[in-house]
Amino acid sequence: MCRMSSLQRIAWLLTVAICAITASLLAVAGYAGYAAVAGAVGLSAAINLL
Repeated sequence: MCRMSSLQRIAWLLTVAICAITASLLAVAGYAGYAAVAGAVGLSAAINLL
């Protein structure tokens, strides 16, 4: 299996972090459904880090 380049890894980490922040802010604001979607997108992006 090929090792992911550091630039790709950084990009996926940033995507996961942004989704986590977005999900948290949406949850605090009371938008539970949108927060769940943002969390799901973050989890989907996190799969690429494995």
